[in-house]
Amino acid sequence: MSDRVAGKVAIITGSASGIGRATAELFAAEGASVVIADLDGEGAERVAAEIRGVGGRAIAQPTDIAVEAEIERMVAATLSEFGGLHVLHNNAAMTAAHEHAHDADLLTMSVEFWDRSFTVNLRGAMLASKHAIPVMISGGGGAIVNTSTNQSLAGDLSQFAYSAAKAGVNSLTRSIATAYGRQGIRCNTVAPGFIATASTGKAVSDDMAEAIVSNNLIARAGRAVDLAHAVLYLASDEASFVTGQLISIDGGQLSHLPHYSYLNTSGMVTTNVADRDAD
Repeated sequence: MSDRVAGKVAIITGSASGIGRATAELFAAEGASVVIADLDGEGAERVAAEIRGVGGRAIAQPTDIAVEAEIERMVAATLSEFGGLHVLHNNAAMTAAHEHAHDADLLTMSVEFWDRSFTVNLRGAMLASKHAIPVMISGGGGAIVNTSTNQSLAGDLSQFAYSAAKAGVNSLTRSIATAYGRQGIRCNTVAPGFIATASTGKAVSDDMAEAIVSNNLIARAGRAVDLAHAVLYLASDEASFVTGQLISIDGGQLSHLPHYSYLNTSGMVTTNVADRDAD
């Protein structure tokens, strides 16, 4: 490793598993001190212990990002243990399969679930940013990286609440970048496509996963480490002139016309009938 974030302190929410865990492990390997903040306190401690076991610096901080007092404790614990804060990765979200089951149909969705989705998926990022930014400014600046989703950029037949909340995260990113850029704060968004994690494995069937991957220009599912490397770049000094941006980490999923998968699986190379007849 190259110590790309050496000397930096990073809070990574939702880092007991999946994308957050991969990011925390990569940051620690690249020299950062990391706070493993997660609703799953035991899982957070396991990840922190594993990082410490290979020589990294990490603490676990049980955190419900829907509760402002817990966000405040998360930031305070970071300062107490490591003396500063340079990076915030707002990654925690409602991604469990049983949560997605409530997000299937707008016409039957409860107001309570809609509000809960926005509380966790959007307000959580706002609250963490609200309490991290003053600390970052006092320390000379910092970087915030928000995790969104490709579903915030295109329509689907379900996930109404999740995608709308994550679209709010995209807007929040631009607002933070604009309001605090002159005070040394950079803020960017990564929007994953289909990433193969334990969570998506429970929520997405094998045939659906295969259909999604058939629309990737890179012929595989994404891996958690693919997102981790993007977050690392955006948090590092290499991205010191990058702010207010949204980067899709999706294998090219949203960069083509909808007939791509059909052409690819059928062996056809054109939609033009005349061209096919000429062949």
